[in-house]
Amino acid sequence: MPHPDSGHCLPAGFGKRVHAWLLARFGGRYEQMVAERKRRLFADLDGDILEIGPGAGPNLIYYPKNCRWIGVEPNPFMHPYLRQAAGRAGLRIEIRGIDAERLPAEDESIDAVVSTLVLCSVREPERVMQEILRVLKPGGRFVFVEHVAAPQGTRLRQVQRFLRPAWKRLADGCHLDRETGPLIERAGFSRVTYDSFRLPLGPVSTQIAGWAIK
Repeated sequence: MPHPDSGHCLPAGFGKRVHAWLLARFGGRYEQMVAERKRRLFADLDGDILEIGPGAGPNLIYYPKNCRWIGVEPNPFMHPYLRQAAGRAGLRIEIRGIDAERLPAEDESIDAVVSTLVLCSVREPERVMQEILRVLKPGGRFVFVEHVAAPQGTRLRQVQRFLRPAWKRLADGCHLDRETGPLIERAGFSRVTYDSFRLPLGPVSTQIAGWAIK
């Protein structure tokens, strides 16, 4: 029998392929809505930058061209879009097709880690946070923009819970109702700062954006 999370009769990789196509084709509207937030958050990033789940590469335009950029992207269908975005941005990149639960960097070797719309879909979010802390240099920065669970008891939270099984299959493991803000706060950073905001995006309208310092 198929695994309950396997999508039943869907072909292998179907969710990953669909997710890559959707992000590449329709991510532009979202990027316009968060562009100013990203410009502010990414303004001082430099040096060795590791981005987890860079997807189709919308963040590449914000990085300095002399940085060393490593992208941890386990979805192979994202890689062609990512390389195209790097070409447009004039950025040299390294892509590692592995999961964020085992980041490809030495201890305390990375100046900044970036995550945008990623922590919703990792299998072991607590382990990912510990990996981020491990690879960051002392004083290094974790920058994030994530959609998160709506407040408990709200209608949107109920909608997120109802849609979660189908959404998870079609959106490459995304959990609509993951409480990512508290997850980051508990991880062990010396300082965490973020804002909560809403966008007209239905079940992913509740979002956070901010940074944490090791």
